[in-house]
Amino acid sequence: MLNISGIEEGYVIDHIRAGKSMDIYKYLKLDKLDCQVAIIKNATSSKMGKKDIIKVQGNMDLNLDILGFVDDQITVNIIKGGKIVAKQKPKLPQTIANVIRCKNPRCISSVEQELPQIFKLTDTETRTYRCIYCDEKFDSK
Repeated sequence: MLNISGIEEGYVIDHIRAGKSMDIYKYLKLDKLDCQVAIIKNATSSKMGKKDIIKVQGNMDLNLDILGFVDDQITVNIIKGGKIVAKQKPKLPQTIANVIRCKNPRCISSVEQELPQIFKLTDTETRTYRCIYCDEKFDSK
């Protein structure tokens, strides 16, 4: 059994679908933080079979919209003094801004670089997001 020590102050992002932790790492820009970040991939889970976990030591602005966009089954544990003081469940956001980019070369957001990249949720069942400018579907593959 792998053991990663606990953290004093920070976040434990738990119940991430196996393989999705690197997406979260990229979207939250965890590589830019000057603090400890532990990524546990394919941890054994009685509920999920396998899951990923991210532990972040230190304070940061945690964007729940990004977490909900990547996987709305995630649990965020907020740690203070080595103990869980709160839990949050991100939801699938209605809009997501400046996280993903429109791939349509003719989209105004591709031409006007300073325009925000905004996508709206158009189908909750399929988790489909579309560009608000050109209606291009975001393809996560």
